Amino acid sequence: MSRGSPHSGDDPHGEQPIVTAGTAVDDADAALVLVHGRGATARSVLQLGDQLVGDRDVALLAPQAAANTWYPNSFLSPVAENEPGRRSGLRAVGRTLDRALDAGIDADRVLIGGFSQGGCLASEFVARNPRRYGGVAAFSGGLIGDSVVVDDYVADAVAAGTADPDDPTDALAGTPAFLGCSDVDPHIPEERVHQTTDVLRALGADVDERIYEGMGHGINDDEVEAVSALVAAL
Repeated sequence: MSRGSPHSGDDPHGEQPIVTAGTAVDDADAALVLVHGRGATARSVLQLGDQLVGDRDVALLAPQAAANTWYPNSFLSPVAENEPGRRSGLRAVGRTLDRALDAGIDADRVLIGGFSQGGCLASEFVARNPRRYGGVAAFSGGLIGDSVVVDDYVADAVAAGTADPDDPTDALAGTPAFLGCSDVDPHIPEERVHQTTDVLRALGADVDERIYEGMGHGINDDEVEAVSALVAAL
């Protein structure tokens, strides 16, 4: 069942701001692109970014969703039922990444991550736009759609010219990825986390997948520590 959507037009998130914190992007050598969850804000996810970067000189950038929601239905719904929000959300992540790239930060020094709906959008963006990133982190998230087929993602990357048909692992080229989720998360089935891992690995990511027993829907200290280590490696 749809939760309803205030979104209109082909690009409902297109006029929303990119909120920044941490080191000014023009002065930073590394950046985090962070995507907030349903009902949250760019400002709130930057608080997570503060925990991840500590006192390091890293730029924090977060796109804001229209009405605080990227797409109206469960990420497990058929893709068409979450348009145009999903597609517009991916564009918003791309614009935020471009802000860092335009400032002279290389993609392999940018980590893209998010929580919940934002974790879904972040992992979907990386899988749909593969290159060597500094990292990807999906806290309680996974790839979007009613089904996830590894060969479909690989075929799309090959068709787009971002993956070698003879060795599609060159697409993400060893990008470190962290996927963390509860085994009883009410929104994210454990199987979807495994499927997301399979896709990212097929495209060449070095995936650290961690399933936490009985945690529920949230972020724990172990996850923060693991992703902080990825940030330190930037």
